[in-house]
Amino acid sequence: MAMRSFEIATVSQISGEDLLPELDLARLPRHVAIIMDGNGRWAAKRRLPRAAGHRAGADAVRRTVETAARLGLECLTLYAFSTENWKRPRYEIRALMDLLMEYLRRELHALKENNIQFRMIGRSEELHISVLEQIRKAELATFQNTGLRLNIALNYGGRTEIVDAFRRLAGEVAAGRLKPDEVDEDNIRRSLYTHSLPDPDLLIRTSGEMRVSNFLLWQIAYAEIHVTETLWPDFGERELFAALIDYQGRDRRYGRVGDLEEVPA
Repeated sequence: MAMRSFEIATVSQISGEDLLPELDLARLPRHVAIIMDGNGRWAAKRRLPRAAGHRAGADAVRRTVETAARLGLECLTLYAFSTENWKRPRYEIRALMDLLMEYLRRELHALKENNIQFRMIGRSEELHISVLEQIRKAELATFQNTGLRLNIALNYGGRTEIVDAFRRLAGEVAAGRLKPDEVDEDNIRRSLYTHSLPDPDLLIRTSGEMRVSNFLLWQIAYAEIHVTETLWPDFGERELFAALIDYQGRDRRYGRVGDLEEVPA
C-alpha cells in the first residue's frame, strides 16, 4: 500500500498515541539515524525466506518515514545497504535492490506530495545503472522539497566515507587550494557525504545488537544511542515514539565527562 497523504496536524492519529503526552514535540531531535536490523531473523522466526523479511522491512520504512514527516523531523537517515553487504548471496542483493526500486517507484508521488526530499548517501559507482537511474529520478523530483530530508545510506560504509573525504582533501592540497596545516574538522565535515546535514542527535538500532556497524562513524561522535530489541519489520510508530521519549530524557554532554566537579584532577 502506498504511503498516504498526511498532515503534521494529524499526529494524534498515530498508533501508540498513548505515548504522546510523554513526548515534547518542541524538543524533537533535528536528525534521527536508524540502523535497520533484523529482517533475516524476522523471516527465520516465521520460517519464511529472507526476501519476505526484506519486504516486511520495506513496510517498516514506509511507516517510519510517514511518522517522521508527520512529526516534523528535519532529517531521517536509514542504513539500507552497507559496503560489506556485497558479500551476501547475489539473489539476496538483487532482491534488496529490486525492493528499493519498487519503493521509489511506488512512493515517489507521496514523497513529492508530502514535501519530503529524498537523497542517497554512499558510493554510487558500484550500483547497477537501473538502480542509480531510479535514485537520481527521485532525487531530482524532490530536491526542491522543504520538509523531511530522507537520506538512504546505500553502498555506504563509515570508513569508506572518511577515506573518500580524505581523498578529496588530498586533491585540494595537491592543487594548491588548501594547505596541509589548514585541514581541520570543519574541512573534513564539508568533505563527507553528509556535508549538507546536521549530525545525528539520535541513533536507533533495532534487533538488540550493541554495535554501530560502520555507520556514520564521524557524525555520531556525540549522538545519543537507543537500542531496541524490536526486529526492524516490527518497528513502527510506537517504537519510534519510545526512542524519541528516551532521547528527551537524556542529559546530552557532547563529550564532557560529567559535571566539572566530577572531572578527575
